[in-house]
Amino acid sequence: MSKQKLLDQVRTEIRLRNYSIRTEQAYVLWIKRYVIFHHKTHPLQLGPPHVKKFLTDLALKHNVAAATQNQALNALIFLYREVLNKDPGKFDDFVRAKPGRHLPVVLSRDEVTNILSHLLGRYKLMAGLIYGSGMRLMECVRLRVKDIDFEYHTITVRDGKGHKDRVTMLPQSFVKLLQLHLKKVQILHQQDLLDGFGAVFIPYALEKKYPNAGREWIWQYVFPANHLSRDPRSGHQRRHHISESILQKNLRLAVRKAHITKPASCHTLRHSFATHLLESGYDIRTIQELLGHTNVRTTMIYTHVLRQGAMAVSSPADMARPKPLISEALQESN
Repeated sequence: MSKQKLLDQVRTEIRLRNYSIRTEQAYVLWIKRYVIFHHKTHPLQLGPPHVKKFLTDLALKHNVAAATQNQALNALIFLYREVLNKDPGKFDDFVRAKPGRHLPVVLSRDEVTNILSHLLGRYKLMAGLIYGSGMRLMECVRLRVKDIDFEYHTITVRDGKGHKDRVTMLPQSFVKLLQLHLKKVQILHQQDLLDGFGAVFIPYALEKKYPNAGREWIWQYVFPANHLSRDPRSGHQRRHHISESILQKNLRLAVRKAHITKPASCHTLRHSFATHLLESGYDIRTIQELLGHTNVRTTMIYTHVLRQGAMAVSSPADMARPKPLISEALQESN
């Protein structure tokens, strides 16, 4: 069995399970690295000691993050269990990368306003929605028309992290800008239909069940790409969503123009959303639901960056000078 056939099998099994194309690319990369690490030996001839050696090498030699090592581990378990139908065995004693504990970067409200003032058009809208709703970057990029409810002022995040749906708020400050933007997108979609295109990617098996759904307005991306492109899986010519890198570049430029000295990114806007809600007195459980966190402990990290609240401590440099001791007071009176 050749390496190419093995990777094709991996891709087939991933697509049967409706994993995202990013997961597919990551898993294929890790499996390829695993095979190359063991001098292109087929994985069927390898076992738990070889998996352990590869994962340990990632931690010791390449100094990867814990999340990166976990992704490699998941890819190899998927390879053995789902593709090769083989029990990967136990290899719990490999050297694990140490998870870092980093406080999130948070912007003040004035800093957010300053950054947004240096963004234009759809980039300002996208950044505003991320900050105003707490969405992740890719959740914003993948938004579809049907996910926005102007009546109830909500945004439904579909298939978010952990393959979970959730509902968050639609910030009122950006409603008019969003409505104007959607009118432009609808004109673009109508032109695509006239040109014989207009279909977008439809998740899961819906495309087979509803062949024309991809051409319907409600399924269109809120932030479409400027040009048509070829779907890497189906080969169809479609208009995909905008690349997330474009927003990232524009935001970095806006941060520089605003003279912000913090290493702010799109995810910083999400951090700021959570922190500002906590500062306003909203319940931690509510914020957990809005962010889509599985565990409230993940949300609790934002309590460590609050400048005010029950756990706030004032610096001794900012405290009033304490009253002198009695002995000192007597000396001063004499």
